[in-house]
Amino acid sequence: MGMRSIATRVSSEFDLQESFARLNGEHRFKKTNPGAYVEYGARKRRGGKVFYFNFDLAREMGLLPPKKNERDPDVLTPELCAVLLDTFSIVIINEWDLKKKIQFKDTEIKPGKYMATRYLQLQHPSRVGKTSGDGRGIWNGEITHRGVTWDVMSSGTGATCLSPATAISGKFFRSGDPRVCYGNGYNSLDDGLAAALMSELFHREGISTERTLVLISFPGGSSINVRAGKNLLRPSHLFWHLKQGNKESLQRAVDYCLSREQRNGALVLSKGSATPYPQTLTQFMKKVATDFARAAARYRSDYVFCWMDWDGDNILCDGGIIDYGSIRRFGGFHAGYRYDDGDRYSTRLGEQKAHARYIVQTFAQMEDFLLSGSKKPIHRFKNSGIARLFDSVFESELQRHFLYKLGLSPAQLKHWTESSRRESQLASNFFRAFSLLEKKQSQRGLETVSDGEATHALFIMSRFIRDYSALWDGSPSPLGHEKLTQHCKSEFATRSDLKNRDWLRKQWGELEKTFQQFAQVTAAQNGESLRSILRGWRMRASIRNAPVQVTGNGILAVMEVFLKGAHSQAQKDITAFFEAVARHETQKNKKQPSGVPKRVSGALKALEKYEEGL
Repeated sequence: MGMRSIATRVSSEFDLQESFARLNGEHRFKKTNPGAYVEYGARKRRGGKVFYFNFDLAREMGLLPPKKNERDPDVLTPELCAVLLDTFSIVIINEWDLKKKIQFKDTEIKPGKYMATRYLQLQHPSRVGKTSGDGRGIWNGEITHRGVTWDVMSSGTGATCLSPATAISGKFFRSGDPRVCYGNGYNSLDDGLAAALMSELFHREGISTERTLVLISFPGGSSINVRAGKNLLRPSHLFWHLKQGNKESLQRAVDYCLSREQRNGALVLSKGSATPYPQTLTQFMKKVATDFARAAARYRSDYVFCWMDWDGDNILCDGGIIDYGSIRRFGGFHAGYRYDDGDRYSTRLGEQKAHARYIVQTFAQMEDFLLSGSKKPIHRFKNSGIARLFDSVFESELQRHFLYKLGLSPAQLKHWTESSRRESQLASNFFRAFSLLEKKQSQRGLETVSDGEATHALFIMSRFIRDYSALWDGSPSPLGHEKLTQHCKSEFATRSDLKNRDWLRKQWGELEKTFQQFAQVTAAQNGESLRSILRGWRMRASIRNAPVQVTGNGILAVMEVFLKGAHSQAQKDITAFFEAVARHETQKNKKQPSGVPKRVSGALKALEKYEEGL
């Protein structure tokens, strides 16, 4: 089969090699931010195979042409694999190679230069970003398609001088050195696959995230994970300049980020004459505050654990997710979970709001520094305008997510989010009653888990918001605490947890009362019967709340299913898995979707097994 007739229907006018050749290390960030990166030559890395390729993302980025027929299958042909390996199967020529004077054949050396960017990281001895950044990755370049610019970067391409291992030990490492773990610059295939699965599912749910473009596997279990995003800068790319008090470099970095957001349409400035810089900067800061408030509310509502901290690492500048090593989604509000990072524990789910707010507070400090030229203490900005904006948007978004999941229509949502103070108090009372049960932890207490420690939710409250409209259906009598306890109790509930009947009776009674009051007021507002309102909620809630939650442990189990099978089937099965999950999540009876490969069916069963956990 020739290059021009692969199953993706590449047209005769489209040059596949030329398309991917644009990813040659060139990036606008280099030109505008001197000193903010370390540049590396690279050589070809042999022995790799394409494990997974995201065809849909490649088309969105303009790396592939649109399909002529949507029914045509996406197939990893030998020709396409050859182009992907030529573009992405690389390893940097690092300081260890140069020190040892390793000689490489000219035919092995790539012509471009690739950057590893500098940014702040709390695990480095230097807390001001002098030694930290991309420790095992480089930026392949950027692609502009239909007015949108995408960043493309690879993780697992070799050990850079910016890794914690080099900073702590004071020496350079050979890429792939089996005696070194994180510091050898390589990725593991299981980590790359888990990130690809989780990030694509998050993307389909509307959560801002990096996305995996290509996974390349190597003998021994290592991989190169190629990821893409419309702006892969983290707050830490800006914060290291702020920590060092380097106004000139900070100005360049902020201007670059602001310009990228504006060019991509994510930052829309006021119409009319050119906006003066102070106002432009303020609008950018308001966007950051709003983005982080919305992201933090979404993570809290969906039980997404994302390790946000003072350094602004592990998060994108719009509050989106990057680096899935410590990302999880829980089946319930497992409040005590903390990720063990070796020398420290992470933040907890309930602490994410405060840390997101602190990042916004740092942006306020940054804005003042840029405009005044004087770096003031961070505590001065605790109640800044954008910090208060964060608070307002977070509370509004958290309640909106709750009511959305409950099944309210767009018009009903609009009414309640814009309601009077008296009406909004009713919604707040309802959410408060829900949250008390949601946050209740099992008496099993703090337990050691595979990657840290955790306490466990007593109830899976997504069942309540999904099912209560149908269970109650407007009958005169409440369901009662015993029935609701049995319906919503988690797999972690113990007998002693359920002995406190007085507390259960009080809390479930309050939740039922506030739900019914809320439903009755909504019915009166809409001029509909109570049962009509509940039927609408029941229908929408069944779609908006998946019967099977895709948890972190569930994704790890799915990953193991795919890694046990034949390598040649991975692409087909992963693609089928995404489509099967989309269908599976809308099926209340949890029956396996028909017509899916056996391995995909096994992956769905693995999801179900861990749906209530971490």
